[in-house]
Amino acid sequence: MSTKRILIVDDEQDLCEILNFNLTSAGFETAVAYSAEDAIRLMGDTRFNLLILDVMMPGMSGFELGQWVRQNSATTGVPIIYLTARDSTDDVLTGFDIGADDYVTKPFSVREIIARVKAVLGRISHEDEEQSPIGIIINTNHKSVSIDGNEISLTPNEYDLLHFFLEHQGEVFSRQQLIENVWPSDVVVSDRTVDVNITRLRKKLGRYAANLVSRVGFGYYFKN
Repeated sequence: MSTKRILIVDDEQDLCEILNFNLTSAGFETAVAYSAEDAIRLMGDTRFNLLILDVMMPGMSGFELGQWVRQNSATTGVPIIYLTARDSTDDVLTGFDIGADDYVTKPFSVREIIARVKAVLGRISHEDEEQSPIGIIINTNHKSVSIDGNEISLTPNEYDLLHFFLEHQGEVFSRQQLIENVWPSDVVVSDRTVDVNITRLRKKLGRYAANLVSRVGFGYYFKN
């Protein structure tokens, strides 16, 4: 399992050093930003697995940063833990309304923070992986697919087709239904395009190719 990378965003340098030291000791990779603006710059260059955000900072607040994270397509799925002295019910509700995964108030226990970080990352990892009983795993966050533990390379159309079939195992779909559910509405797609993509997908499924079944006169389905 790859090391998880955490971004700590707080204008209190001493607090950042404490978190940085203890999270690193717990096996995480960390980076520190002393303002929301610096955090945005860091996120433009590096992908983080989790953010720990203060609320009260000069310039953009942690709540505003959280809104930016959720509205930005490159960061919208990154978990957020607020770590702040703002402890009113309204503040906590604001954090969760923005999309926070957890909300911790200062003063705090380092052990509690590490436990909460592990809990959030564990929960997100479980939610991101959709596994069929036959050993195909789709990671919806990373847009990746593994078969029997080995990652395979799919085009976006192949990925979307497989994801759709696995969500509707056993259901037969006509070519037109696949076009309507898988391809963007502004893209012109022919029946032949569907057939070509399914043929290519089958080749990449290895020993599971036979699970992607053609029903003559009806369409395609994925059997378990």
